[in-house]
Amino acid sequence: MNPSATEYAIDVQKLNKHFGDKHVVNDVSLQVAHGEIFGFLGPNGSGKTTSIRLMCGLLTPDSGTGTCLGYDIIRESAQIKRNVGYMTQRFSYWDDLTIRENLDFIARLYDMPNRRETVDHALESLGLASRADQLTGALSGGWKQRLALAACMLHKPKLLLLDEPTAGVDPTARRDFWEELHRLAAQGISVLVSTHYMDEAERCHKLAYIAYGKLIAQGTAKEVIDSQDLTTWAIHGDRLSELSEQLRTMPGVDQTVVFGSALHASGKDHAALEKAVQQAAAGKDLRIEPIDTGLEDVFIYMMSRSSDNYGMPS
Repeated sequence: MNPSATEYAIDVQKLNKHFGDKHVVNDVSLQVAHGEIFGFLGPNGSGKTTSIRLMCGLLTPDSGTGTCLGYDIIRESAQIKRNVGYMTQRFSYWDDLTIRENLDFIARLYDMPNRRETVDHALESLGLASRADQLTGALSGGWKQRLALAACMLHKPKLLLLDEPTAGVDPTARRDFWEELHRLAAQGISVLVSTHYMDEAERCHKLAYIAYGKLIAQGTAKEVIDSQDLTTWAIHGDRLSELSEQLRTMPGVDQTVVFGSALHASGKDHAALEKAVQQAAAGKDLRIEPIDTGLEDVFIYMMSRSSDNYGMPS
């Protein structure tokens, strides 16, 4: 199939994968548009990594169908691998080689012509030129991250699959990394990225939340928030942990979470929630206010509900 004729970079339906008696991916369907940054969220062990590998042909699904860059994920996995860049959770390059030597080796694996020019361009475009001769093992997490992204981009992929790429990286490096992702997306490159960070999730064009192998919600951040129909109140003051325990026993309160100096109380029964918050705060030196439900409120809520539904610990 001609990849340029397809509407979506990823288009999969009802993917399933078992490992022994464990149903790791359960009827997962999603679509990623060209030039879109699609965030993939969920707790550890939820099936994110396995789903990503199914979508790019690294694993064969037990059932389900789909295409990646217009290629069938089962019959044409070799073509997919040549056109995607895959960044794994763990840094997987060679510590005893320099940055340049690592990139040159990757270029050899892809049998790329004009290797030197290609490596030079990668070094310049990701700000690695000044460190090209530095041993990789001496790099900080942020610089290793840049190297990994440069290696992913060497063969000019149309799709990047990034599996928790910023885990353990400092906030400045994470910000720079996401600015680079948006620059690449503006050039038409599609990005599927798994993350645990809510600030990163909010920078994605669309999101999907997976728990215990099943997709629970997907859409824009606003669509995901709206889908849960939660009302949230913020409570400011002292002894918030005690107040949280009290609120959890009251009608209308589905969730309480402490965020810094504020306690967020959320629920689906708007009137009952407001009554509970006002009763709990009565006679105490507390400030209460209704606030917009945030993405993190929603993801904590979905995680707890999926844990209850599947009888598994969150």
